[in-house]
Amino acid sequence: MDSELILKGVYFRYDSQWCLEGIDFELKKGEIVGIIGPNGSGKSTLLKIMDGLLRIEKGEILLLNRPLSRYTRSDIARQIAMVPQESTFRFAFSVFEVVLMGRFPHLGLFPFEGKEDQEIARQSMQLTGTLDLAGRSIHELSGGEKQRVLTARALAQKAQIILLDEPTSFLDIRHRVEIFELISTLSRTQALSVIVVSHDISLAAQYCQRMLLLNKGSVYKIGEPAEVITADTISTVYQCPVFVDENPISKTPRVTVLSRRGEGRHLHNPERT
Repeated sequence: MDSELILKGVYFRYDSQWCLEGIDFELKKGEIVGIIGPNGSGKSTLLKIMDGLLRIEKGEILLLNRPLSRYTRSDIARQIAMVPQESTFRFAFSVFEVVLMGRFPHLGLFPFEGKEDQEIARQSMQLTGTLDLAGRSIHELSGGEKQRVLTARALAQKAQIILLDEPTSFLDIRHRVEIFELISTLSRTQALSVIVVSHDISLAAQYCQRMLLLNKGSVYKIGEPAEVITADTISTVYQCPVFVDENPISKTPRVTVLSRRGEGRHLHNPERT
């Protein structure tokens, strides 16, 4: 598979504090990569760097084999779509209006959506199961519905790379699974490359071809889920005792946090909940 996004020796800092150090990573066409790691390890910052929202201190980022620094903001938006962890809308836009915002990078000098833009928005809503929500206010939606709408907006950009920052935060188990199922289906049917930041380690392992584990701003390990998600690795990075076994249904790694009493508790595991 060809690499669509390449990071070489990337460093970034806020003021004098280094946030990311020596990040090497390649996103291959059509794959889903999960980024995991403790709070403060640099996951969301890494997404913003990939989206060109933050300028790196050292290193190089290549988008389609061209330096990201040579792209305009609109050029990047035509190739990369970001689904943030939380989006706040001041006005009660309709769902259709929110999805149509994804067409902005393609509008040119006269920012008025035409019939083609509206049709692309409808197609994106059809793919994400949100077409029946078109006339509702974005403020009226549940967390799961809102995440699907934001994903539809990203699809409307017609970007080939989608970045999702903790898309299952604040969702119940059913909606967490639905979001990952949607991501998987879109990647497979639309040939999209996807990077998803998640705290749902066991759930992400079921849908991601590779996992990138960050620790204190550096890549601790990267590879297939079974290579990255081991008891030693997760215990060390998250600084808590865990037991890792194989999910009997998906055959992917499953993480159980061990309490001080020696008891286990499965986290974010729909088959066992």
